[in-house]
Amino acid sequence: MSIFGKIMGAIFGSHPASAAPAGSAPAGAAPSGSAPSSAPAAAPAATVDVAAIVDAAVAAHKGEKLEWRTSIVDLMKALEIDSSLAARKDLAKELGYSGDMNDSASMNVWLHKQVMSKLAANGGKLPPEIKH
Repeated sequence: MSIFGKIMGAIFGSHPASAAPAGSAPAGAAPSGSAPSSAPAAAPAATVDVAAIVDAAVAAHKGEKLEWRTSIVDLMKALEIDSSLAARKDLAKELGYSGDMNDSASMNVWLHKQVMSKLAANGGKLPPEIKH
């Protein structure tokens, strides 16, 4: 599974209706033998409150201050996903980062912005202080 897929799974995993890929129909939506619909894909059924889910994950890390709203490393730690430099470089490749991967500070800022933007695009509700 991709690293971004793990992030999506950690946030949307407990909300399967919201995590369905765009264009997928609920089970039993079309009668057997009918042709697939050519209608445009519908938006997710419900919005997932990213802050509530990640804040709950942070709370489970007692004694550790995780600033997930501004840090990709802390977001990954809160979700119990490998946050090593190698993992972040893999995430950067996955998301199409074209900058210098040896400049980890710039890469991390870019990664956080991209991840937040993609979460919002997939039905995630973000706090207003997070710019995406």
